[in-house]
Amino acid sequence: MEFPKYKFDDAVLLAIVKKYKMRELAFFGSVLRSDFNAGSDIDILVEFDADAHYSLFDLFKIREDLSAIFGRNVDLVEKAGIKNPYRRQEIVENAMVLYAS
Repeated sequence: MEFPKYKFDDAVLLAIVKKYKMRELAFFGSVLRSDFNAGSDIDILVEFDADAHYSLFDLFKIREDLSAIFGRNVDLVEKAGIKNPYRRQEIVENAMVLYAS
């Protein structure tokens, strides 16, 4: 897939999505704006399948795997973990979905 600021291997990303039973994976934040720069990390929003079981260790591993694909630090945010409804709405409305099942 080619993204305006990145090229990455769809197959590798799909393998991670399937391995961890993600329902959706999306970019949000500065990666989608003009203030994104060489020092910026990538904010990634994830939603897991209802039958996905994962630990804190798994979340760190997912972050490492995604960092390797994109070549920079990744901030991983679970959609279900965003408790503030206004913040959640802002993130979801401005996110760019890379994968959805």
